[in-house]
Amino acid sequence: MPDPARLRDSTQIVLRRETLEIADLESQLEEQFTVTIFDEGEGYCRIIGSPVEIKAASDFLVRQGVSVS
Repeated sequence: MPDPARLRDSTQIVLRRETLEIADLESQLEEQFTVTIFDEGEGYCRIIGSPVEIKAASDFLVRQGVSVS
């Protein structure tokens, strides 16, 4: 059985809300990838999608200069 923490890490990205607002990255993510973006409160948002989409979205964010860890 897969480790729940590892599965969660492969299906979501958590970022500060201001990170997505700086270059209007939220709309670009929603247009290019099949992901859902939820506000987490306290200035954070959660990007959720399949492992394949999260990997592609993560690569996109890194190319835009966003640190994804």
